[in-house]
Amino acid sequence: MQASKDQISEDQVSAYLRENPQFFERNPVLLSEMYLPSPHGGGTISLAERQQLAQRDRIRVLEVKLSELLHFGEENDAISDKVHSLCLGIIAAEDFQALTQLVTQNLREDFQVPHAAIRLWATPKDSTDATSEEFNEVDDEVKSWTQGLVTPYCGHRPGLELNGWFDETAAPKSFALIALRGEQAFGLLALASDDEQRFYPAMGTLYLKRIGEMVSAALRGHLQ
Repeated sequence: MQASKDQISEDQVSAYLRENPQFFERNPVLLSEMYLPSPHGGGTISLAERQQLAQRDRIRVLEVKLSELLHFGEENDAISDKVHSLCLGIIAAEDFQALTQLVTQNLREDFQVPHAAIRLWATPKDSTDATSEEFNEVDDEVKSWTQGLVTPYCGHRPGLELNGWFDETAAPKSFALIALRGEQAFGLLALASDDEQRFYPAMGTLYLKRIGEMVSAALRGHLQ
């Protein structure tokens, strides 16, 4: 059965009220006579009460979003301070050993990353540094993979041979792998955690990228 020609649709009512914002000013009694189902149950409430509840709900949503933004801002400030501290330490490092120890120790203590290691496949300027674990032999597959790494990798082990990079008792479940590069990749900074959710594919990598750039710049001064 077709609707009556005189029947007014909801769209028409909505359009009329939008086009005539003075309607309720001309009909103030109507506002007090209109009752709507309560959004929280428990009978009906006036239109004015319904508007107040809707406004409160919107305010609560905005408060939650603001709280989240403030929390993220505080987290970013804390990370920025840690990156700044790492940068100052790198600048102050007097030799290769001091530099690499500072980086791995800082990542473990300040950033709470339980496992951190550096591997380099360039020639050290000082031949005595060649015996450092940072120059341990690296698989060709790791070198090739790192060369193609544009942004830091975060996630589970990416199918690379990383045995011996960390403590013998370490059993990491998530990784952040950062290419160390000049014109070409000459090393890899590997961070690992026993928490499989610590490093995950969708996480932001801005600070990891900056750390990689700082460490790369510092290490280049110790390589031929």
